[in-house]
Amino acid sequence: MTITAEQLNKFSAFAECLADAAAAAIQPHFRQLSDIADKGGRLFDPVTVADTSAERAMRNLIATHYPDHGILGEEEGVVHGTSELTWVLDPIDGTRAFVTGLPLWGTLIALNDGQLPILGLMNQPFTRERFIGTSRGSCCNGVKIKTRPCDSLSYATLMCTTPDMFETPGQQAAFQSVADKVRLLRYGGDCYAYCMLASGFVDIIVEADLKPYDIQALIPIIEGAGGIITSWDGRSAQNGGTVVACGDPRLHDQVLERLRHVT
Repeated sequence: MTITAEQLNKFSAFAECLADAAAAAIQPHFRQLSDIADKGGRLFDPVTVADTSAERAMRNLIATHYPDHGILGEEEGVVHGTSELTWVLDPIDGTRAFVTGLPLWGTLIALNDGQLPILGLMNQPFTRERFIGTSRGSCCNGVKIKTRPCDSLSYATLMCTTPDMFETPGQQAAFQSVADKVRLLRYGGDCYAYCMLASGFVDIIVEADLKPYDIQALIPIIEGAGGIITSWDGRSAQNGGTVVACGDPRLHDQVLERLRHVT
């Protein structure tokens, strides 16, 4: 689907409206004691009223302004539209950080044209940082951001939300083969870590067990800043699963060689 520059500007402005609506729903609940439910699964997967209220606010706006567009959201699933365009929403990526009072979370908003995400936004209302990426570049609060050059694992900073996301011994060993070679390894960060990669403070992110709504908004942000993000086998990362992001394509080649043969 061909999207003109004028249309992309319009969609970007609308994505910011969605981010504002989500922030208004979320902020009253941050660092407040509230009920936390567990969705269940292999790991503790919390959900709060902030998650559900924020997604509902965004869905209502999309239904009003673009009723033909599809929606894929973490909390309410899929609504198929008559258009090829689909909004991909994660109201709070990093809910574990959210419920522990850490500001390492954000609202993720992507627009997928039926082939790939063409627009990505990450909003962190507590720190007042908004990252937006398109094919024209990426910025934070209107200031252009850029990944940093790093062509050697021995100089690289690696981040991963948690080692518990690696489900198999093969995945664990593959991640460790990268971690053993880097200068610095840090855990935590969720979507915030990807934006720090796009901003030139992190070199590698290696993760697994991601969903499409966890990653689609982050792809245009990283690519617009000059980075590269794929699955472990070098394919598109938009469907989630195993993901590797690097600020320097030369580094990505080295990391991918250590990850791509894992099943």
